[in-house]
Amino acid sequence: AEGAGEEEARVPLSLQLDQPGRFACAALCGISLAWLFPGEEQSSFRTDFIEGFVKWLDLPGTVLPAMTAFASGLGGESAETFAEILLKDRFLRENPVVITQDLLSFSLRDGYYDARARVLICHITWLLRIPLEELEALEESLVESLKEQKEEESENAELLRKKKERTKKLKRYLLIGLATVGGGTAIGLTGGLAAPLVAAGAAAVIGSAGAAALGSTAGIAVMASLFGAAGAGLTGYKMKKRVGAIEEFEFLPLTEGKQLRITIAITGWLCTGKYGSFTAPWSSMLHSSEQYCLAWESKYLMELGNALDSLLNGFMNLMAQEALKFTVLSGVVAALTWPASLLTVANVIDNPWGVCLHRSAEVGKHLARILLSRQQGKRPVSLIGFSLGARVIYFCLQEMAQEEDSKGIIEDVVLLGAPVEGEAKHWKALMKVVSGRIINGYCRGDWLLRFVYRTSSVQIKVAGLQPVDLDCRRMANMDLSSVVS
Repeated sequence: AEGAGEEEARVPLSLQLDQPGRFACAALCGISLAWLFPGEEQSSFRTDFIEGFVKWLDLPGTVLPAMTAFASGLGGESAETFAEILLKDRFLRENPVVITQDLLSFSLRDGYYDARARVLICHITWLLRIPLEELEALEESLVESLKEQKEEESENAELLRKKKERTKKLKRYLLIGLATVGGGTAIGLTGGLAAPLVAAGAAAVIGSAGAAALGSTAGIAVMASLFGAAGAGLTGYKMKKRVGAIEEFEFLPLTEGKQLRITIAITGWLCTGKYGSFTAPWSSMLHSSEQYCLAWESKYLMELGNALDSLLNGFMNLMAQEALKFTVLSGVVAALTWPASLLTVANVIDNPWGVCLHRSAEVGKHLARILLSRQQGKRPVSLIGFSLGARVIYFCLQEMAQEEDSKGIIEDVVLLGAPVEGEAKHWKALMKVVSGRIINGYCRGDWLLRFVYRTSSVQIKVAGLQPVDLDCRRMANMDLSSVVS
């Protein structure tokens, strides 16, 4: 019975639902697309997705005008209406996760996991009252099944395959340098060489229809593209010579293994002691199971961190002064209220801060070029950074916004204490690059961030000190004043 159930789960959704159910499923996607990705710049993605999904569900062409209208924001029906229809379906009532499974299969059919597709799948999963962990489990199971199938390959078959493909493998290594030898994984190194093998593993997760596409002649090359060149992805990238003013730029793995989406964390400063490494601040990050941190300009970030530490220690000594308690600690510090004794040591911080401001912008632009080149593979990327790390991300998004092919790469962005312009007009273009949400974590009482901006106009808005007043539901501001001391 269990085996029969597994076989049934592999049957395409188009054969499991009747036509009204498939219509409701397509309509749910269409309406959700219009809500998640409005605007003319996203119209081609909405149209291409819904047209492909209508064919995937084997719906008659006569329903396409209605679905296109839904995806364009026309029609008065709500997504909840069609979600309820699906939840009442006799087949889906007990197992609505097959909708998530089918959407994942559809989204991976060309080996390109668009960040917008993942945002859509997350939204529909939520509408169907399915825990998001179910989607993450499906994604992880797909990757794990591929690795398991590789490990089960017989010794003789493996030797034969290696002999046949040695030349191709060497060429592939030459493309990305020796750094990738240790970074590649079983998935990537199979390349396009074991299509039936990988398809067999994929069938257990995304169904036989999706696996058939992945198992075609070009299918596994397509799957490998999800994880970057030869599967090494970001671990295979290390800047081999100076790029402009940048002296250091390298991705360090925070976790082991591969996933269908990745998170890149960016540290904002280093200092002697506990936070002397790029990885230290991210030891407890719970966002995707494949995580990297960016190592950049460590010499300058260490100088800045030690300067910040010295300034902080000096400030703590000054706190004994009553006047300071009523100025700095009140959170209403203006340029004229800074204590003279604190201003006398300002040069300790001003120079390294200015150097790092400039370098963080350059690093952000370089990161944009790396992501646009798909070094990480064709899969969603989320970015998180604090202080100057958040500034790196801000300039990365600005650079990406200038390119036509920047959509569908970035899923979510989290900026903490970002030392960047907080005027809403500077953030509008960034929203076109990010498929999910931009979260701006700010702290009104961050006196150190105020201090380094003290020479700027009193009218300047800093994102790390206040909310970004952008009229967009995907822009989220979080006041962290109560949790940051």
